[in-house]
Amino acid sequence: MIGRGPGVRAVGRRDDTGSAVVEFVFLGVLLLVPLVYLVLALGRVQAAAFATDSAARAAARAFTTAPDEATGRVRALAAVRLALRDQGFDRDPAAASWLTCSSQPCLAPNVRVGVEVSVDVVLPGVPSGVDRIAGTHVTVRSQQFAVVDAFRSPAPDPSPAAPSQGPPSQGAASPAAPVRRASPGVSSPLGHGAR
Repeated sequence: MIGRGPGVRAVGRRDDTGSAVVEFVFLGVLLLVPLVYLVLALGRVQAAAFATDSAARAAARAFTTAPDEATGRVRALAAVRLALRDQGFDRDPAAASWLTCSSQPCLAPNVRVGVEVSVDVVLPGVPSGVDRIAGTHVTVRSQQFAVVDAFRSPAPDPSPAAPSQGPPSQGAASPAAPVRRASPGVSSPLGHGAR
């Protein structure tokens, strides 16, 4: 019988010394790459959520505090542009936003104004051609509402005033002022006038 000493190896057996390190590195990289991609994709979607939420909030506030609708639309578009670019989205603010008013005119006291902002997020590393064919983008939308101040002075009526016929006589009913009513939910793209 031949004894085995410290320098003698068994025939047919491989030495596995160091293979655990190689397996650990290989499996670590194999699991780390999808995890990093997931973090990048979720970070981009979260940035879009921040951008749309802050853009809608700022646009609604900018519109309701403007002196007139034209100025309000310009201010709201500027607010949307700044909020989207702050998070790295270079999108046309007129195409990304939508304005709704509970009645016309939009800047009358106590009118509820809503702004919706939408951004398409293309996942990182996906070519635009693949996105067009397979639709690998995520659409993020946010909607915010603001109410025009109740003590705001109403905008001047552009229609000419009827000539005055003097004070009404005693006992005669005074004619009621005409009431302008618009259908609720008047909406339009932010870059265009209300329909």
